[in-house]
Amino acid sequence: MANNEAIVDAHGKPFNRNLLVLVLLVGTFCTVLNGTILTTAFPTLMKEFSVTTSDVQWLTTGFLMVNGIMIPVTAWLSNNFSTKILYIIAMSTFLVGTIMCFTAPNFGTILAGRLIQAVGVGITMPLMQVVMLSIFPANKRGAAMGLGGLVIGLAPAIGPALSGFIIDNSSWRQLFGMIIPIVVIVLILAFFFMRPVIQTHRTKLDVLSLIESTLGFGAILYGFSSVGDDGWGSMTVIGTIVVGIIFILLFGFRQLHMEKPFLELRVFKEKKFATAAALSSVTNMAMVGVEMVLPLYLQIVKGMSAFHSGLTLLPGALMIGVMSPITGNAFDKYGPKDLARMGMFLLTAGTIPFLFLTKSTPILDIVILYMIRMFGISMVLMPVTTDGMNALPFNLMSHGTAVNNTVRQVFSSMGTAILISVLTNVTNNLKPGQSLLKASPLAYQEKFYDSTLSGYHAAFAVAIVFCLIGFFITFLVNNSSKSQAIDTDQLKKTKLAGEE
Repeated sequence: MANNEAIVDAHGKPFNRNLLVLVLLVGTFCTVLNGTILTTAFPTLMKEFSVTTSDVQWLTTGFLMVNGIMIPVTAWLSNNFSTKILYIIAMSTFLVGTIMCFTAPNFGTILAGRLIQAVGVGITMPLMQVVMLSIFPANKRGAAMGLGGLVIGLAPAIGPALSGFIIDNSSWRQLFGMIIPIVVIVLILAFFFMRPVIQTHRTKLDVLSLIESTLGFGAILYGFSSVGDDGWGSMTVIGTIVVGIIFILLFGFRQLHMEKPFLELRVFKEKKFATAAALSSVTNMAMVGVEMVLPLYLQIVKGMSAFHSGLTLLPGALMIGVMSPITGNAFDKYGPKDLARMGMFLLTAGTIPFLFLTKSTPILDIVILYMIRMFGISMVLMPVTTDGMNALPFNLMSHGTAVNNTVRQVFSSMGTAILISVLTNVTNNLKPGQSLLKASPLAYQEKFYDSTLSGYHAAFAVAIVFCLIGFFITFLVNNSSKSQAIDTDQLKKTKLAGEE
């Protein structure tokens, strides 16, 4: 990231790329961290506000839904508004939501604050990726996206452990209080160091597309997130998923027949992009699903506290954070093919041993296996995503980022729902009857543990299937074609030359 003086923004003015990236990454880290920061705080919040498990779950479910709804909107926003103004508005919105959560006198206020936070997160995460792709030439985008991967991968992974530590040693309000001063500093720095780096083209907002997108993605995300509590047979689950699919189909049909679509779905015509989106989605299903199931095993079967179960997964979280910039540089040098195949092989190999977990499996084994999985994921997600984005023309970057993030969000919800439902159904089907509890309490306890372990084994078996599907997709990845995207500097110099 040298020669910052030679780098110009959309208006031809030079800017410091290092400082812009720093502001962008720190701000995005704060927003993405909030996705999992409440994971171990639910019991405390239930007691504080006298709410049920299903009520408190909305602090995460509602957050993810609004986040998912906002991601497609970001493509239109980033093409119509200055990058600097959009980032400042998004971070200000996030700050307002965070202050509401920090000072919340009741559950309704903290829920409203979480939903407002999600609006900011839904803008900053995809915006960060578009900006990183825009301010770096194609041969350095792997390293740039690796830095982005450090934020997107590390922040949600350390959330549970950080949350557990704060809950054990301070007030739950500090989960939000610690973020407020950092966001304020980021906002102040953004006024000086953020720049309008994306060319804007004012287009009219298609309200019908916005409604279809909101209803479609909102309903389908809600449906999948409800599976854990209600099961696949619930009319709520089936109904909302069906409604979501109908509106997504209507949305897709409308976009393909518009001259200037709200979200450009024709990016899927580019084979490399479509392959990258499919692979990153399946990888996310394997990653997020296991991230949900493994802490349950550690707490229910191994009897660990929420904080200690979070600490068990922390080395893996650090692994993906450390490796993302390294694999990004490797992508720039060697391309995605070998990285993706080796990464999916490691992810699969690191997941298979989870089929054989028992009550006495050493914690060290779990730590090492989880680190291997995350090492593999770091070799797949950002390199493949960058490869897919590089295949798109420059003017489709924001649309490609929005489409990729939206698809991954939906598939992550699907993966979590499938694994949790398999875990629940297998456990319930094999659970011993109440008659055995009266006849032989010890035998009942033993069979109950066996049925619980069978549920976890079944869930991990499904995760292995996801891994294998991803491994086969890697054989569609190649290093042959070069980026279609015009380098930002070249684009701006051409624009300036035309003006002269």
